[in-house]
Amino acid sequence: MRPYTITGKKDTRSGFGDAMTQLGRTDTDVVALCADLVGSLKLGTFIKENPDRFFQAGIAEANMISVGAGLALGGKIPFVSTFAAFATGRVYDQIRQSVAYSGTNVKIAASHAGLTLGEDGATHQIMEDIGLMKMLPNMVVINPCDYNQTKAATLAAAAYRGPVYLRFGRPIEPVYTPEDEPFVIGKAVQWSEGGDVTILATGHLMWRAIQAAEQLEKEGVGVDLLNIHTIKPLDDEAILASVRKTGCVVTCEEHMMNGGLGDSVAQLLARNSPAPQEYVAVDDKFGESGTPSELLVKFHLDVPDVVAAARRAMARKR
Repeated sequence: MRPYTITGKKDTRSGFGDAMTQLGRTDTDVVALCADLVGSLKLGTFIKENPDRFFQAGIAEANMISVGAGLALGGKIPFVSTFAAFATGRVYDQIRQSVAYSGTNVKIAASHAGLTLGEDGATHQIMEDIGLMKMLPNMVVINPCDYNQTKAATLAAAAYRGPVYLRFGRPIEPVYTPEDEPFVIGKAVQWSEGGDVTILATGHLMWRAIQAAEQLEKEGVGVDLLNIHTIKPLDDEAILASVRKTGCVVTCEEHMMNGGLGDSVAQLLARNSPAPQEYVAVDDKFGESGTPSELLVKFHLDVPDVVAAARRAMARKR
């Protein structure tokens, strides 16, 4: 297992907000737009320091996307921000036509994604957003795992030329990735090496996967654990190398089973190297109101579920 130190607990959305503050000081082309959720997106310092580079769209997300596209065509680097449910489902047509099809340099910053939004319930807990975004040509899809990685991912998104969907969340979670670790779009991060089972995790589920891998390793199971922070482009080479070594795989995500990381991995394996695969994901259900921890348990996305999935995957190997 890769050595790591928990340096505190923070929400991933604060990683986005702090990266925006840094970008506001270092890149005058970066501008921010928000759909009446400035506090939730942690944009307060950016706005205070750069009032002329912030645009409040109000509860008009479709218009925000269009304005962002216009700013990008004018040479700016716009980050359009709101809850993930509103940043994707509500404005899919505008994203498809004005951002993805046109290849405009818009960064869609989507907070409060997945079940761990918590008590706001099913209407706000979008778990289809990765699928919606990854199906769009030209769109990069990033789902970082903790505060430090979200901050690094935001900086990397600003430097990348083209549309980016950046997904992050609300709950306070452990910070365990190194503060100075480079973020390379499309490059998986090896977390542990082993020959018995591959575990591929993304977003908040990475922390659960680490704990599951530690438990399995205590039982003598060799876990090849990868942090898949970029869903598209997928790190095909790293995933195929791992699964060919272990012969089976578990994918872990706070998203629908259909359309997410697991779906992308299944397609990759079907085309190149078929292997038993188990999913830790939401199985065709809407969310509901509850605390993040309660919801992860109820929807089978917790540490014991990753462990059980690994055992099932290994049992299916020939």
